[in-house]
Amino acid sequence: MRFPLTAAAALFPVPALAEAPALMPPPVREMLEAAIANGNEAEIATVAKIAKQTNPDSADDIARMVDSWKDRTRQTRETAIREAAITDLWTGKLEAGGFRSTGSTSELGISVVANAKRTGIQWTHELSAALDYRRANGVVSRERYVLGYQPRYAFDPRGFAYGLVQFERDPSIGYEQRYTASAGIGYKLVVSKPLDLSVDIGPSLRHAAYTQGLSETKLGARGSMDLALRLSPTLTFRQTASGYAEQDVFSLNSLSSIETKVSTRWAARLSYNVQYESETPLSARDLDTLSRVTLTYAF
Repeated sequence: MRFPLTAAAALFPVPALAEAPALMPPPVREMLEAAIANGNEAEIATVAKIAKQTNPDSADDIARMVDSWKDRTRQTRETAIREAAITDLWTGKLEAGGFRSTGSTSELGISVVANAKRTGIQWTHELSAALDYRRANGVVSRERYVLGYQPRYAFDPRGFAYGLVQFERDPSIGYEQRYTASAGIGYKLVVSKPLDLSVDIGPSLRHAAYTQGLSETKLGARGSMDLALRLSPTLTFRQTASGYAEQDVFSLNSLSSIETKVSTRWAARLSYNVQYESETPLSARDLDTLSRVTLTYAF
C-alpha cells in the first residue's frame, strides 16, 4: 500500500537538522588573539565589545576566549604570589613638598608622606609614614610624625577584617607620644571603575603621653572610610577619614586630595587635612588644618 508523499511526511516526520553553530570569522579571532597577547585588560575589553557588536552570532565564543584569558591570568598571578618572598610584590608611593624663606623672617617647612603596600590573594599589608615640620624664626610651630601598619584579610570579594597599630607624635596639640591599636571589620560599599568606597569599624585602645608629663590609656571605638573617585584617566579625587570615640574624647582626621598624573610614575597633588581633638592639654588648639601642594612618585 502506498501513501502520498505529503501523507507519509505527516505520519513519519523527518527530524530537522540542528543548525550548525556560527563560526567566528578568522579576522575577528586574530584581532582578539592579538589583543589578548598584549595583555592589556582595557584593550581586550574594547576589542571584545566591538567584536560582539559586529559579530553577534559569535558573542559566546568571544566571551569564552576572554574568560579563558582571565582564568589563565588569575592562576598565573596566584602562583606568582604563593611563590614570592616576603620582600617581593611591594608597591608604594612617596609624596614630598616643602618651602624655605630667608630675609626679614626665616622659615622652613617640610612635608613627606610614604606608603608601601603588598597585596596577596587574601592578605594585604600596608605600611605608612608621614612627617610635617614647620619652623619660623627658630620656633617650631608644627612637628607631627605618624607611623602605621595595617594588615587586612579579605574573607569575601567585599568583606574584610583589619588590624591597625600606629604611633603619633604631635607636641603642637599636646601629645609627646600616642600609641593606637585597633581591629575590626569592613566592607566595600562600592567597587567600580569610576568609584571605590569602603568603610570599617572596630574597638580601639590608645595610650597617650602628654607634653605635661601625664599619661593615660583609653578604650574606645574607631571607624574610617576611604573613597576614590576617578574623574578621568589622569585625575583622581580621594577622601579618607578616621575617627575615634572614647569617654569624653573625640578625634577626627580627614584628608581630601586631588591628584593629576604628570607621567607614568610622577603626579602633582593638592591636599587639605583637618585634624580635630575634642580634649587636649592645649585646648585652644583643638582644630588644625593643613593645605599642601606636593609631588608624588609611585614605585
